[in-house]
Amino acid sequence: MARYTGSVCRQCRREGTKLFLKGDRCFSEKCGVEKRAYPPGQHGQGRQRFSDYGIQLREKQKVRRMYGLVEKQFRRTMSHASRMRGLAGENLLVLLERRLDNTVFRLGFATSRAEARQLVRHGHFIVNERKASTPSMLVKPGMTIRLREKSREIARVSGALDALERRSVPNWLEIEKEKFEGTVKSLPTREDITLPIQEQLIVEHYSR
Repeated sequence: MARYTGSVCRQCRREGTKLFLKGDRCFSEKCGVEKRAYPPGQHGQGRQRFSDYGIQLREKQKVRRMYGLVEKQFRRTMSHASRMRGLAGENLLVLLERRLDNTVFRLGFATSRAEARQLVRHGHFIVNERKASTPSMLVKPGMTIRLREKSREIARVSGALDALERRSVPNWLEIEKEKFEGTVKSLPTREDITLPIQEQLIVEHYSR
């Protein structure tokens, strides 16, 4: 199976930073990075020395794991970004942010991107009055994303919306919790992505 099915906390520890893959657990004392701030494996606590290639690879892996893509998907997104106007690295991050599963997560309907991806695949959302079940769908300004009425009693969704104060909704999105509906106000910008990402290293990695 291509998609990783092991412990996601190991991925955060491997990259040395929180990737917020586990939802509420990432904000608690049970977070793997908080408990063991070193890479997994028997050599995890040894000295780590990376070449230039190793640094670029780690940055690419960090972002790929953060958004939950397999290598083929990530490479295809990078190829798309390089053909767009502007900086390829920033284009890459904007394309990743515009994915429907990420948008659902950013709006607060889910506590992690993996949870949001599952909700989308199971057809719980209506985009512009049409059922959407493709996580990789790119959202555009003016689109509305609404939770289906039959899905509004899902405990995980209501719990995620109640905990929305832990993480703010980015400026390019707007959420109406009472209506279970979100709106895409504009395209995301580089400033909307606050996690420590050095996108130029990813561009250099794929330019080798």
